[in-house]
Amino acid sequence: MMDKITISNLHIYAYHGVHESEKESGQNFYVSAVLYTDLFRAGHSDDLNDTVSYSDAAKLINRVFTSAKYDLIEKAAYVCAEAVLDEFPAVSSIELEVSKPEAPIGLEFENVSVNITLSRHTAYLGIGSNMGDRMGYIDSATEQLDKTPGIKVVRRSGIIETDPYGPVEQDKFLNGVLEIETCLNPEALLDKLHMIEDNLGRKRTVHWGPRTVDLDILLFDDLVMNSDDLIIPHPDMKNRDFVLKPLAEIAPHLIHPIYNISIFEMRGQL
Repeated sequence: MMDKITISNLHIYAYHGVHESEKESGQNFYVSAVLYTDLFRAGHSDDLNDTVSYSDAAKLINRVFTSAKYDLIEKAAYVCAEAVLDEFPAVSSIELEVSKPEAPIGLEFENVSVNITLSRHTAYLGIGSNMGDRMGYIDSATEQLDKTPGIKVVRRSGIIETDPYGPVEQDKFLNGVLEIETCLNPEALLDKLHMIEDNLGRKRTVHWGPRTVDLDILLFDDLVMNSDDLIIPHPDMKNRDFVLKPLAEIAPHLIHPIYNISIFEMRGQL
């Protein structure tokens, strides 16, 4: 069980709401947060540097919560939770509640609130290009990923040139792998990857065809999932040296959640 730091009913006066009057006059909000972290070191050292300062966390929540006006408290909650994860690497996950006791409901009530939970995840992405300025597209995609809220690029493998994979004749690819940290779920992450591909001119007219940039989710924590839109782990990564070689460079001892062997071993079996 993970240790936790709890901030209860932080009083913030802010200007969120669908009605213009709410954005003009403002109202009282109360924000509660549970920060999941490891307090073992702090419990033995008695040193503030070994824990998460609840004062700094509360001030950050207050600052972020009042920095903009949102229609929905769902949005305000998400932005605050995301900011805490970005600011405090020692926080592995956060539960955050936003209460709005003066909501204009028109009925007698005590409180309305929303609760969200965000956690850190580690994912590995395949990245490739075989059109135009291939390295330029890879660099641009990596930069856009790192600037996307909820995503941080942690490591990037070396880039290798490979022959095209599949039945379509086309130019050679540049390929690599990115390790990212994200608080997005897999479906939301996939949407962001497609958005970046679209921004960089990716056309999906020919299956296995040439592309300005290609971003694939290879692994997402130890998750195993199979939906209409997304399969994790990537179902064909075991057959792709252009995936396994750069992945083994940055995460050779990572264990595949289905085959239960390391990436280094998988490449050796290819």
